[in-house]
Amino acid sequence: MKITIISIIIALFLIGGALFFSKNATNTAVHVPQNNVSIVNGTQIVDVTAKGGYLPRKSTAKAGIPTIVRFNTNGTFDCSASVRIPSMDISSTLPASGVTEINIGVHEVGILNGTCGMGMYPFEIEFTS
Repeated sequence: MKITIISIIIALFLIGGALFFSKNATNTAVHVPQNNVSIVNGTQIVDVTAKGGYLPRKSTAKAGIPTIVRFNTNGTFDCSASVRIPSMDISSTLPASGVTEINIGVHEVGILNGTCGMGMYPFEIEFTS
């Protein structure tokens, strides 16, 4: 009986610790700074890091401006090295390390969704007025 109670206490401690740390990791990922969009010579550039997913997962850009998505890789060997934007019929394989620019043109207000080649890692760009 005593061993059962100790086992239950240890299990609750482990589960509670796992929930605590997973919640903190999720909150950290959500608070990525949103200063990844810039305008250079009339072209909007959205910088996205591709490695184990895409950061930031959500970017906000201005509608009506020519836009380039710049993917930055550094030792990326997972499926995030394969980018797909299905609504634009775009598929691109990124180098393991380097910068790849994809011209996505001018967009109206709305959301552009993209993903890795396997569909595991999504990203989106919200175009606002």
